[in-house]
Amino acid sequence: MVKSRTETFSGNKGLHLEELLIFEQGAAGRSGVDLPDLPKVKNRLGGIERQSPIGLPGLSEPQVVRHYTRLSQKNYSIDAGLYPLGSCTMKHNPRLNEKMARLPGLADLHPLQPQSTVQGALRLIHTLAHWLKTLTGMPAVAMSPAAGAHGELCGLMTARAALEDRGDARKKVLVPDSAHGTNPATAAICGYVVEAIPLNNRGRVDLSALKAALNDDVAAFMLTNPNTCGLFEDEILEQSQAVHDAGGFFYCDGANFNAIVGRVRPGDLGIDCMHLNLHKTFSTPHGGGGPGSGPVVLSEALAPYAPLPWVVHRENGFELIEHVANDVDAKPYGRMKAFHGQMGMFIRALSYMMSHGADGLKQVSSDAVLNANYLLAQLSEELTLAYEGPCMHEVLFDDRFLEGTGVSTLDFAKAMIDEGFHPMTMYFPLVVHGALLMEPTETESRESLDQFVETILNLARRAKSGDKKFFQKAPLYTPRRRLDETAAARQPTLRWRPVLETEEAAE
Repeated sequence: MVKSRTETFSGNKGLHLEELLIFEQGAAGRSGVDLPDLPKVKNRLGGIERQSPIGLPGLSEPQVVRHYTRLSQKNYSIDAGLYPLGSCTMKHNPRLNEKMARLPGLADLHPLQPQSTVQGALRLIHTLAHWLKTLTGMPAVAMSPAAGAHGELCGLMTARAALEDRGDARKKVLVPDSAHGTNPATAAICGYVVEAIPLNNRGRVDLSALKAALNDDVAAFMLTNPNTCGLFEDEILEQSQAVHDAGGFFYCDGANFNAIVGRVRPGDLGIDCMHLNLHKTFSTPHGGGGPGSGPVVLSEALAPYAPLPWVVHRENGFELIEHVANDVDAKPYGRMKAFHGQMGMFIRALSYMMSHGADGLKQVSSDAVLNANYLLAQLSEELTLAYEGPCMHEVLFDDRFLEGTGVSTLDFAKAMIDEGFHPMTMYFPLVVHGALLMEPTETESRESLDQFVETILNLARRAKSGDKKFFQKAPLYTPRRRLDETAAARQPTLRWRPVLETEEAAE
């Protein structure tokens, strides 16, 4: 039985320290930094000077250090434990990669340095691009996109540029029901009408529905493979052929490339463009809002339209090409960002590739698929699979095993937090009711998977035993208990205000 939580006078619970907002800790006149007096200058603000304090908290240096240290200790991270988020691939980031990214000759670079002084960096980008093309079987790659969704935008803009160049202004993009949400969003941003393609009863794209939707107004079909149900699209060759026969381009969301790297080359499947999330397949850090990196590999048909800039190797060394006025074969649609890409992520990704080698990368995808199928086999005893058969890198369950218990997928996930596990992805993909999508990744050991399995099985049995109140109260051991998420979404408090100010406003 879970014991009731003991409240303390301080609010602290052992080494779990209570932490106020940084604004609540501030005091007037307190500062951890001595700044010089501002020089006397002519006022050029034209009467729009600030009339009141800007509201920054006054804190000493120890307060600042303690505050952010305590906040970091409240975060769950891959360095703390298993992170089973489906469709996100939260796996270990090797420290060797971090060491390489901190080498002075790489960490101290500036994007505006003369090219003659950054030959090593340009060579690194060129080498990484070479291996991305080799692993995917594609002839070209755009390195500048700053994230997966940015890569999607790059891919569709490249396809649109190719269509416009041939005078073919198509209006529609087809997206499967199981796609990542950024796929239809990207198509809409590019000005296309989005049409959904349903799945069959095997959790894969309904080929007949796809063929029925294809016509001379379809610009592209956006497929995720392996898809978001954790399944390989085994009719992908027929899909790509049908799209090409209709004159469209075949886009592949490469977010799940980590499940097939070293074993399947997307270029051999008829894919025209595919973004690669470097954090998912090549272990660069993920989360916290960045930095991301989403290179896009391109087929021969789309290569001429790749965005600027790109690195080329010539007799006098490496060059960063930013203008193509004299190159009649290239027709770039423009640029994706100010500079060339996320250099720190390039370093980490290439370090990962070189430390693994071809055989190691093949082992990576093999272990990712093995671990997911291990969860499938072990958890199917109590949980209900959304689709029968083996999975790829992630396994998808639905909430049928909770029928009649009064416990929801959300309740189940909250109880996982008390057990020390970050919840799996919930309610996604939307085509599966009460979805529980789990991805163990290849970096988890048999021991950590067994601990996770036993915990999930225990929770499932407890839910079926009728202990509904236990799940509805969870989590009990977090710094904050369950929130009213509906109210928070509808009436978010986006700005902290002092209590006094709030009371005066109420009067």
